[in-house]
Order: sequence, then C-alpha cells, then structure tokens
Amino acid sequence: MLSARDRPGDQRTGESMNTHATGPRRYISEMAGQERVNGAFTIANAQIGRTRQDKPYLRCLLRDKTGELSGRMWSIDEATFRRLPTDGFVWVEGETQPYQGDLQLIIHAIDPIEPSPEQLLELLPTTDKDIGAMFSEVKQILGELEHPAMQALAQTYLDDEYLMDRFRTAPAAKSMHHAYLGGLLEHTLNLMRLATRVCPLYPKINQDLVVFGLFIHDLGKTRELVYDKSFSYSDMGELIGHIVEGAHMLRDKIHETMQRTGQRLPAGTAIVLEHIILSHHGIPEYGAAKIPATPEAILVSMLDNVDAKTTIALEAARPERKSNFDLGGNFTQKQWALDTKIYRPDPLSTKHVSG
Repeated sequence: MLSARDRPGDQRTGESMNTHATGPRRYISEMAGQERVNGAFTIANAQIGRTRQDKPYLRCLLRDKTGELSGRMWSIDEATFRRLPTDGFVWVEGETQPYQGDLQLIIHAIDPIEPSPEQLLELLPTTDKDIGAMFSEVKQILGELEHPAMQALAQTYLDDEYLMDRFRTAPAAKSMHHAYLGGLLEHTLNLMRLATRVCPLYPKINQDLVVFGLFIHDLGKTRELVYDKSFSYSDMGELIGHIVEGAHMLRDKIHETMQRTGQRLPAGTAIVLEHIILSHHGIPEYGAAKIPATPEAILVSMLDNVDAKTTIALEAARPERKSNFDLGGNFTQKQWALDTKIYRPDPLSTKHVSG
C-alpha cells in the first residue's frame, strides 16, 4: 500500500487522481454543501449496497479528527471495492451534497493509502478534555473505596504503569461511543462520577463493588483495540474480546495483590467482580457472557448503557464542534447503535427557534 504522496494517480475517471494537498486541509466540520473534496480520510464500515436498479454502490463512513460524513460512490466495480480497507485510510475525490438535513460525500474516486505521521494527526480524533486531570479524578474516586482489600486491589491496577498508560490513551470503542484517543478514560470517569451520585440513593447497594466494577469493566479494551494508527481490533480482540480479557486481567491482579500485600478479598468478592465484567453488556445479543444477576452488576450495566447511548445521541444531534453543514433538518441520519434517527432541537434552549 503506497502513501498518499507516493501512490501513482488513479486513471479510473480518465484523469489522474491528485493525491497532493494543494493548501490547508479542509476538515469535515468546515465543509458545506456542494463543495469539492480532495483529501485523506479514515474509512469505516465500507460495504457494498444495491441501488433500486440492482447496481452495486459503495456506502461507508468517512472521518477526520473533527467529525464524520456518510460516503456514497454510486458506481463501483468489485476490483475497486476489494482494494479498499473495511476500516483504514483512503484518499478521496468527490463533492459534498445535502441529504435529509445532513451532509454526505458523493465519491468520484477512492484509493487506499498509508497516511503520513502528519496526516494521522489530522485524522485521529482525541478527547478535548485534560487527560491528566481526568486520571487524577479516577484515582481520587478509587481512593474513597472503603474496604481495605478493595483499596489494595485498586492500587495494584494503578501501579501497573503500562496498563494505566494505555488506559489513558485508548479509545472506548472503534466507532460507537467515545471513539477517540482518551475516550476510554473519559467514559470510565463519567461512569464513576455517576456511581458516586446514584449509589447513595440505594443504601443497600455496595458502592465499592459498583465503583471498582466500573473502573475495571472495560480495561480489556486496552488489549482489544489497536489505536496507534487507525482504530481497529487486535488479534486478541478478534479472538477473545475485551470482556473475557478483562476477566483474565482481574484474576491476575487479584493474585498479584495477595502476593504483594497479603490482602485477600472476602469470600465471593472475586466472583462478583468477575461477573460484573462478564455481564456488563447486558444481554448475550450484545456480547455479554452472562445476564447481570447481582444488584451491583445490574447497576453497572445500566450506567454503562446510559453513558454510551446518551453520548451517541448527543454527538449526533448536538456535536461539540459546530459544523458548517447544519442544513436545518430536525433529525439526524439513522443512528444504527440506537436503531433510530435523533431529533436535534432542544426546545428549551435560547438558540432554538420553533418552526
């Protein structure tokens, strides 16, 4: 796979595909309707669809660090599609087009590329929050655990510098929610904050189990995901997954804690914590190894779902980065993770103008 700067031009449309930037990058958040586009993007979920005339077309998501667009290439042959990564990097020529209140990119030419380091900085999204401050707050909340054995186990995780470095860097997902560098830390902290506010409402819930369970529930993603270039799955992620790997990690850390400190978890605690990891996706259809079956596991799973789905909805309907392609539509495109379009307006906002 050649770099965007080295790859020869594509002759598919009768003209050489120009892969050299001719000026400052035009980010997705800056794009408007009916605009020519020529640049490098991250591609995700590349699939072949069929038109009403039963002709093949490419549908995909194109991203840079500021946002994403739906991409459509209405005429594509099998050989061209096979050259494209399902998830990776591409050079695209095309034009933007308003569609149902949103913007999509109509692709005229597309080729896989190996991005330069400079292009990676333009393509990979990163949290806009302070990573150091977020991690300090995670440690502060863990410092409020009451049971000494839970305190010792938490410290064993925190003392693993390699793991914590990856925890601070990793995305929370390849594409769904918090899919940016630092996203796993941000998602985890959101959940731990929620737990400190919700648990006091249920005096019989064990807050130590919920808070610590939320801290460890997704740590397997530090091994499941690859995020040094694009966001994709490691071999471990494809074959084992973060849920099972997180359970393996917990067993190792419990054993390490006993060796280092002599602290033993009370009988049944290890099983309950492992159950939280294995069940936090809620149902087997969504990847859970078990359905949540303790009060704490149920709360962890529900809080996880609250943060993930609310974040997806807000990022779609009210993105942080104001884009130039707010075309006035009241609904987003269908959000597949939510199985619905999202209504954009906040009727109580001073910025909302009723129609």
